[in-house]
Amino acid sequence: MNNPQKVGGQAVLEGVMMRYSDRMAIACRRADDTISIHQENLKPLAKKFAPLGWPVIRGAVAFFEALVLGVRALNISAAEALAEEEEELTGWHSFLMVVLGLGLGVSLFFILPTYLVRFLPEWSPITLNLIEGMVRLLVFLTYIYLITRWGDVQRFFQYHGAEHKVIYGYENGEIQDLERINSYSTRHPRCGTSFILTVMVVSIILFSFFGWPELWVRIGLRLTLLPVVAGISYEAIRYSAKSKSPLVCIMTAPGLWLQNLTTREPDKSQLEVARCALNAVLDPAGQQEIAAESGAEVSADAR
Repeated sequence: MNNPQKVGGQAVLEGVMMRYSDRMAIACRRADDTISIHQENLKPLAKKFAPLGWPVIRGAVAFFEALVLGVRALNISAAEALAEEEEELTGWHSFLMVVLGLGLGVSLFFILPTYLVRFLPEWSPITLNLIEGMVRLLVFLTYIYLITRWGDVQRFFQYHGAEHKVIYGYENGEIQDLERINSYSTRHPRCGTSFILTVMVVSIILFSFFGWPELWVRIGLRLTLLPVVAGISYEAIRYSAKSKSPLVCIMTAPGLWLQNLTTREPDKSQLEVARCALNAVLDPAGQQEIAAESGAEVSADAR
């Protein structure tokens, strides 16, 4: 990568959110074909409390911050799509959505698998942990597959692909040439899809060290160790994104393959939106010039 500063992002409703350092920008395509840009300055917890930036710990913190920020970004994009800014959810409602979403994910991917495996014979702890991990992966893959069958989510996946292509363009110093950006892959090693799959694999290994105690003890252990799993997975994703080792490439291949389900090839207008989000987060003061370059009318909402 030519640029050491990493940009992250996610697809939102009819748009893309990009995050860079302590800034966030969301670009959305409106019904009248204009592009709205929302900008915010962020306050990462690691900058307030230095220990939260230590390896492994920073991964757990980043996971929680990404979840909160993701819900907020989806909320903002939904308000833009409906052109009803006044209906934006309050901070309390957004927090409740984060708690409910996290609770559903933990229940579906961690509590349910260990509950189901309790009906098996009393095999060795290693075997039972391995089977539990396989059930967890199966539940996750089934969940992803069912989402892909929902027709309305296809445009969301296209914006996901646009986000990846534009980030590749940034990493290679080619953020203004849309034709060149479009030539890049829709699959990126630092994608959230790869991260979640890594979480599934790391959990199999880590949980195996604690044997196979009673059900409620297992559930307690899984909930307690979840931040550790997220932290280790975060470090693994960071390392794999920088490494060119053939072994690492083999290990990350399943995550990249899974992105074939969660990304689609974007069209030019979606690439323009993703590029506007990137340019706005890199250069907050230059968004009007960005609009002139892309041929879009941009309204800014900077906070």
